Amino acid sequence: MALDKDTVARIARLARLKVPDEELGALAGELSGIFSWIEQLNEVDTAGVEPLSSVSDVTLPLRADKVTDGGMAAKVLANAPGGAVYIDPSDKNAGGFFTVPKVVE
Repeated sequence: MALDKDTVARIARLARLKVPDEELGALAGELSGIFSWIEQLNEVDTAGVEPLSSVSDVTLPLRADKVTDGGMAAKVLANAPGGAVYIDPSDKNAGGFFTVPKVVE
């Protein structure tokens, strides 16, 4: 399928692309080459070929779907920014959380 400059200019306008007139000829040649390659692909018989989701037949390993707390509250709480107050996770009353200043009254 060969494209002319007018068709390429129309496609560019529809795509809202500003293509200078001196580049329309080269762009027409490139697009024509792409369309001829697509036509070649359409000639291939794929009737007995199953759809492919990956080029390698590998199944990803699965893990158990269970909730965990991570077990590293002290490490997470050590990242407290300057405005937050770190509470020792061993303090049973605090529960190992960040505390921040109240912003809504």
